[in-house]
Amino acid sequence: MNLKKMRTVTIANLGRENQVFVHVLGICSTLAVTNDLRNTLVMCLGLIFTTGLSNLTISALRSWIPQRVRMMVTTLIIAAYVIIVDIVLKATAPDISRQLGPYVGLIITNCIIMGRAEAFALTNRPLLSLVDGITAGIGYSWVLMVIAFLRELMGSGTVWGIAVLGDWWVKWSIMVMAPGAFFMLALFVWVVKGRFLRDEGGAK
Repeated sequence: MNLKKMRTVTIANLGRENQVFVHVLGICSTLAVTNDLRNTLVMCLGLIFTTGLSNLTISALRSWIPQRVRMMVTTLIIAAYVIIVDIVLKATAPDISRQLGPYVGLIITNCIIMGRAEAFALTNRPLLSLVDGITAGIGYSWVLMVIAFLRELMGSGTVWGIAVLGDWWVKWSIMVMAPGAFFMLALFVWVVKGRFLRDEGGAK
């Protein structure tokens, strides 16, 4: 595989073509699960697994998928991997599974997965598609982990469920609610796109 192309795909998915703060995809889970760092990590791992293997499978089968049923086949493949994630999570971490509730199953509707399948996996080789899926998932994950860290810290005074701020800290209850997620995501997008990506564009 062309290592230069793999590097280009990786850098794009982690930065200037990030699925969350550039393409604004995967917002439902960004807002729903980022009030707890532990739950966010589990969701991120599930999405990386699903996106990577979905891309790999769809790319490997792309020559045999009829155009008229492409979307149905793609959805079926994604659903199969989401079911695996859900079963494994219920068997190994039932408490987290209950806390995440329906959001694990809703990975199937995450725009990032379908977007990478349609935009990349259907037109590229399997191994490169796997790299694209994994790095797109990692790009999504690092954004969610930053937001989750700040929301849990400010909203609950904890990190990973461990108290790190003393009694002096007045918990920002809005941070564990949906408006807090909107605020943190908007602030994150503003900082990254307004400063770092703008500087990158100027450097070019």
